[in-house]
Amino acid sequence: MSLRLAFVSNLFPDRAAPYFGLDNATVLHWLAREHGWDIRVICPRPSLSLNRHLKPGGGWTAREGDEQFKPEFVPVPYVPKLGSIANRPLMAATLRSRLKKLKAEFAFDVILASWLFPDGCAVAQLAAEVKSPCALITQGSDTHQYLAMPARRRQILHAIEQAQGVIARSGDLARRLGSAGAEASKLHAIYNGVDPLVFHPRDQAEARRALGLDPTARVLLFVGNFLPVKNPALLIRAFAQYREAAGDASSVLLMAGKGPMQGEMRELATSLGLADHVRQTGPLNSGQITQHMAAADLLCLSSVNEGLPNVILEAMACGLPVLSTRVGGIAEVVDESRGLLTEEGNLASYAKAMQQMLAQPCDRSAIASYGSHFTWARAASEYDALLRQITAKPVA
Repeated sequence: MSLRLAFVSNLFPDRAAPYFGLDNATVLHWLAREHGWDIRVICPRPSLSLNRHLKPGGGWTAREGDEQFKPEFVPVPYVPKLGSIANRPLMAATLRSRLKKLKAEFAFDVILASWLFPDGCAVAQLAAEVKSPCALITQGSDTHQYLAMPARRRQILHAIEQAQGVIARSGDLARRLGSAGAEASKLHAIYNGVDPLVFHPRDQAEARRALGLDPTARVLLFVGNFLPVKNPALLIRAFAQYREAAGDASSVLLMAGKGPMQGEMRELATSLGLADHVRQTGPLNSGQITQHMAAADLLCLSSVNEGLPNVILEAMACGLPVLSTRVGGIAEVVDESRGLLTEEGNLASYAKAMQQMLAQPCDRSAIASYGSHFTWARAASEYDALLRQITAKPVA
């Protein structure tokens, strides 16, 4: 039976930011294509100004392919310093008329909101007003960071009370919400997926030739944003220690992504004598990422906290072992047969693990076999089952 879904979140891509909230857009496409959901999207964009003109061809516009969801990009007032108090009611006030209008015109069966605060909190309130069942998604920092903030914690727990279910992108996120007081029966861990047509094992020598890399060098790969939470400085310093300890002068660290710390990390690499060995590639599309994964010997993440980054699932689908800090849900999928985990912030331990991983061969085919289970088809099936279960229950 075809059902109707309203998806609400700031984490949804547009043409100017095609990878922002890409996981959310991907699961919506799978739900529509494989499970028959009719979907509409409301995307609140936090803004310090409400004077942005959203005309066709200007402002925020849908990516090619997303037009089927008829996404409405809505500027929402954002208060930087008083956000714990002001941002939920501001978002609710801005979205109220739009959600009521959508309910009248589209008659959705359920609302799905990603990012717990303020998005999920505002949507849970509005769902009660329009008498619609509601499911929330926690992605990572909205649980890791916001549960430590009393005002946001209270609002998040109240939103979960109002909602009929919560999708956590890792078991760790679900456990954290449960420990904070959320009803355990509402918490459902559903991992993201990967596209097996893109992320699968490829020939390393061929990938290195295409990228102009030394066929005999050790190649390490980082994929992510250059942000403090990713702690790229620890990775670069550990790489320097590894090279010295192992006497490995030819190794190279490829860093794919962008962010405010790019310049600082470039300067750090230069100060450590690694200007020619730490290479920033800029943002890469999925085809380029899988090519870099084929060329690499090791995926390296050094984050302070995480949910369960999709890049780890993508790497394993390609057969690439993982070195990471033990944060979030990463330990749920990475064990000693697929990589090594170190304590967050421990430079010496991370550098030692890097040397150990690069000194011993890994069974890349076994890693790829394990990683092949994390597909978007599986994830969408679990979303579909939960959402249908939620719609079958009457809303008080």
